[in-house]
Amino acid sequence: MRDRETEFERRGAGIAAVGLGEQAYALSFRDEAGISFPLLIDESRDAYRAAGLRRGGLLDLFRPSQFAAHRRAKAAGHRQHRVGRDPFQLGGTFVLGPGSIDRFAHRSRAFGDVADLDAALAALRDHPSR
Repeated sequence: MRDRETEFERRGAGIAAVGLGEQAYALSFRDEAGISFPLLIDESRDAYRAAGLRRGGLLDLFRPSQFAAHRRAKAAGHRQHRVGRDPFQLGGTFVLGPGSIDRFAHRSRAFGDVADLDAALAALRDHPSR
């Protein structure tokens, strides 16, 4: 997301991330990841539950898709940051608004299952903010 932030902004979108853990962890992650957009903290997982995001399990770490995702991420120069409060919490990517419009939703089904950012950008093209 960080690498495509400008593309989202050009379409009138702002980016925010929601993470688990305390403020010190969030600040460390923000600095390590080099993100400039807001990073909100959801210590109680309320936003994760409201968004319908699930948790992975120990067995999910050994799925073939996990090994393939790890290889792709490593080849692209990504690395695992320090593990946070709940390393089994899966993420999601959402394009929302204006108002109460849900334009795009991706809920990770496994570790390494990330949103197609071209599809998220297309949701902005299909529904211009102006």
